[in-house]
Amino acid sequence: MTANPVALGIVGAGIMGERLLGAALSQASDVVRIAGIWDPSAEAMARIAAAFPGVPRLADAAAVTAACDALYIASPPSSHLGYGRMALASGKAVFCEKPLAVDVADARAFVAEAGGRGAVNFPFASSFGVATLTRWIGEGAVGTARHITIEVAFATWPRSWQMDAAGWLDGRAQGGFTREVVSHFLFLSRRLGGPLTGLKATADYPEVGRSERRIAATLTAGALPATLAGNVGTTAKDDHNIWMIEGEAGAVRLRDWSIAERRMADGSWQPDPEALPNEKMRPLVLRRQLEGVAALVRGEAHHLATLAEALEVQEMVEGILKG
Repeated sequence: MTANPVALGIVGAGIMGERLLGAALSQASDVVRIAGIWDPSAEAMARIAAAFPGVPRLADAAAVTAACDALYIASPPSSHLGYGRMALASGKAVFCEKPLAVDVADARAFVAEAGGRGAVNFPFASSFGVATLTRWIGEGAVGTARHITIEVAFATWPRSWQMDAAGWLDGRAQGGFTREVVSHFLFLSRRLGGPLTGLKATADYPEVGRSERRIAATLTAGALPATLAGNVGTTAKDDHNIWMIEGEAGAVRLRDWSIAERRMADGSWQPDPEALPNEKMRPLVLRRQLEGVAALVRGEAHHLATLAEALEVQEMVEGILKG
């Protein structure tokens, strides 16, 4: 890039905050520079100090906001809007982790306040796999689209690598796999299908005080009917997911976050030969996301998930959880 890197501040040093921090330093140092990071957990800050000793660890969220051009909010969902309003009041751009929030009415107010000064971290906006699906669809692999199918399944919830955050990730107030995972696929349906409407859903909470263990829903993405199913305990994998679009000419799908596949005449699925597993693709996708953040800060056109799109997804998510 020819412009100077934009200053990115990070609030929240959990898994997502650390992941984006690592991508910024290793993949996108020409795009963004890290102005500082803060987390209320001393343990989290100590972990960042050990892993990234050169990154400024600031005193609080206000200090991070003052130091940056854009604030990346990677804290638990119920705190997103408070930090977002702090950034907007300081004239800074907002890049928020999904979901946008858990309070739909407050999120609507925030989106109205923010205008175009924010975006939400739905990496499918920068996905190479999604780009492949889009190209295949444009080439006629699906023909006239007729249906979207979303399937997610987990061995346990939270997933094994999230257990340190189980206190909120497995609570009904702001956790659960619908907010954390299904929201991504609803965003993808919104991007490739159209506005999300017509929701009918059920959600099961068999364990008192814990998040959902099964969901089922139907909705419409643009003119396309969509079905959604999510379950915990029905797979041995940490995380298994499929987003599929079918039409009169065929079907294409995204499997396990990053593998684009198309259905052959014999019913088998052929992956894109250039597809990479998610753990290898993620840093490259995050660089694209950070390029979008830089464009957002500069007032340029960007491809990131808009606040309006994220609000629409949140409305669907909270509707599903109410069942």
